[in-house]
Amino acid sequence: MNKNYKIEDLKISLIITTYNTPHFLEKVLQSVLKQTLLPYEVIIADDGSTEETARLIKKYQKIFPVPLLHVWHEDLGFRAAKIRNEAIKVSSGNYIVFLDGDCIPDKNFIFDHVKLAESKCFVQGKRILLDQKISQNFSFDTIESFSKKLKLFFSPKISNRHHLIRIPFFPAFRNKKIKGIKGCNMGVFKEDLLAVNGFNEDFLGWGREDTELIIRLYKYGLKRKEHPFMAICFHLWHPPQPRENLNKNDALVEKAFNSDSYFCANGIIKV
Repeated sequence: MNKNYKIEDLKISLIITTYNTPHFLEKVLQSVLKQTLLPYEVIIADDGSTEETARLIKKYQKIFPVPLLHVWHEDLGFRAAKIRNEAIKVSSGNYIVFLDGDCIPDKNFIFDHVKLAESKCFVQGKRILLDQKISQNFSFDTIESFSKKLKLFFSPKISNRHHLIRIPFFPAFRNKKIKGIKGCNMGVFKEDLLAVNGFNEDFLGWGREDTELIIRLYKYGLKRKEHPFMAICFHLWHPPQPRENLNKNDALVEKAFNSDSYFCANGIIKV
């Protein structure tokens, strides 16, 4: 039987992935500070940013009320899978919430992930897409009150606006869909990540490493749990990532889909 968890049961390790966008990361960290429920710790999974990002993190380490860790590796191209694994390895919580460094969490983001956490499930959060113009001045203050959210709701500058209004009594859904997997906003028990050996580090370049992970979690026995009006983040506009490796990454997804194994060889541990 699946089990829901109380706030005191979970130690949330919030892993924020970033790469050379300190102006975005600062907005995200400011939003984390204003959460209705703080995570147990915050880990910045840094895919090779310059010293500017390190300086920003050091500044916030002085004022953060929970541990703020910085995990960094050399810039050898887009290696989100590897740096997330490195962050998982140093985490001390029992539940991992992944958030991208260009996604501003709603004030109830951590609280909602805790409320939605359930054994034998991972939580797929939702994101609202902001256009270039509105992203320029967007911050936590833009969404701090219901009236401000309502104003944003009627703006033509956003996509997925139906996620904007928080309705916690609305029922959550459980399924095993592949469509709509977004690693930028996801919660999963650490023991489940370790059981499948985390992200597959064969993924190089943008795309699909989150989808491949979820396929293996499905094979391990998990279901996807999602709520259309909880655990929301706001995705800041930026130019699209280069996608020259997408065909290779799609092939890795297909390989995982056709495999009987949920354990990847090139993950948190190497086998």
